[in-house]
Amino acid sequence: MRETISPARAIEGVITLPGDKSISHRYGMLASIAAGRSTIANYSTGADCQSTLACMAALGAKIERKEGSVIIEGGALREPAAMLDAGNSGSTIRMLSGILAAQEFTSRIGGDESLSRRPMARIIGPLSEMGAKIEARDGKFPPLTIEGRPLHGIDYQLPMPSAQVKSCVLLAGLFAKGDTIVREPVRTRDHTEIALREFGAEIDIEKRVIHLHAGARLSGRELVAPGDLSSACFFLVAAILLKESSLVIHGVGLNPTRSALLDFLVSMGAKITVLDVQQVGGELIGDLRVQSSAVTGGVIEGALTAALIDEIPALAVLGAASSNGLTVRDAGELRIKETDRIATIEAGFRQMGVKIETNPEGFHVPGRQSFHAAEIDSAGDHRIAMAFAVAALAADGPCAIEGAESANVSFPEFFDTLLQIVRT
Repeated sequence: MRETISPARAIEGVITLPGDKSISHRYGMLASIAAGRSTIANYSTGADCQSTLACMAALGAKIERKEGSVIIEGGALREPAAMLDAGNSGSTIRMLSGILAAQEFTSRIGGDESLSRRPMARIIGPLSEMGAKIEARDGKFPPLTIEGRPLHGIDYQLPMPSAQVKSCVLLAGLFAKGDTIVREPVRTRDHTEIALREFGAEIDIEKRVIHLHAGARLSGRELVAPGDLSSACFFLVAAILLKESSLVIHGVGLNPTRSALLDFLVSMGAKITVLDVQQVGGELIGDLRVQSSAVTGGVIEGALTAALIDEIPALAVLGAASSNGLTVRDAGELRIKETDRIATIEAGFRQMGVKIETNPEGFHVPGRQSFHAAEIDSAGDHRIAMAFAVAALAADGPCAIEGAESANVSFPEFFDTLLQIVRT
C-alpha cells in the first residue's frame, strides 16, 4: 500500500492509542497458561499481538473478543495441530518458545519471510541449559522444532541486554524444577516481571537480578493494557517538529523502564508534561501533553540505547531537525530487527536529502537539516514506515510511503489517527 503524506503546520487534538504491544504479548501468554478467566481491556490491535493470540488459541486457550476487550480462558496447553505461526513477531516466537520448551508435547513455530531471517540462538542457548531440546534451521533460524521436556531452573547471565530473552527464560522458569535467576548487564523493560506478579508468581528483583521462585500457580486476572509509549513516540516527535503543535495523548504507559524516552526528549528541550498518573495492574499510566519545541539533539549510547531501541527510527527524524543532531552508539541490535534499521534509516534519509553517517553499531545525523519530498520504501518495517510518515509532515512537498501497510504490525490505526490531528 502506498500512502501519501503532505506537509503540515501542526499536530493538534487529543488521541488515545491502542494497548502497549509489549504488555499485550505478555498478558496474552500468561492469561493462556493461568487457571481461570482473564479479561484484558485495550489489548493491542497490532498484527504482532494478534499472532500471539492465534498461537495461544492453537495451543488450546479459549479466546473471545468482546466490547474492546480480549477474554481468555486459560489452563493446560495442548499439542497444536499444525505449525504455530508467529507472523512477523519476534516477541511471539522468542517468548512463547520458553513456554513451549516445558510442555509435554513437540511443537513447531515459525513465521513470515522476515521473521525467518531473525536469529534465535540467544534463546536456544539458555533454554538448552534448562534441559530443552530445540532444532532450528541452520542451527539458529526459524522455524523452530521444540521437543517439550522437564526443565530445571538456572542462574543465567544475559550476554547482552534483551527483554525478550529475559522473558523467554522466566516463562520457561514457570514450569522448571527449582528457582530461575536472570542477571541483566543493564536494566531492560520489566513488563514480564510485573505481569508475573499480577498473575500470582513469586518474584524478587534486586537491582538487575530477577529471581523467580519455583512452583508458581497463576490465576486469571482483569487487566488493562496501557496506551503504547513506543507508538506515542511518533506523535510526540511530530508535535515537537511542527511549529504550532499542541497534543494530548491519553492513558499512556509510563513504566520507568520505558519512560527513558520522555527523559531523553525533555533533555533535548522538548515541552512535555505528564498528567494524571495512576497505577493499574502494576503499571503506571498517565496522560502526556506535548507542544512544539526547539530541540538541541543528543547522544544515545550504552544502557540508554537498550532502553530506546524501538524508538530510534523516530528519534533519528527528530535528530535531523535538531540544532546539534543525534548520535547513536551500541545499537548493533538495530541490524537484526524486521529490517536492518540502520540501513533503512540511511536509505530513507538519503531519499529525502538528509545527511547521515553510519557504522556497524550506529549512526550520526547532523542537525539543522531539512526534509525534501521523496518516495520512501519502508522495506516492510512498521517503525520505518511510521517514522518517515512523521518526517514527511515536515518536508517541502508531499511524500509517498511505499509499504505503508507494514504499520499494521504494531499500529493499524496509525495513518487514520495521524490524519485526524494534522493541521495544514
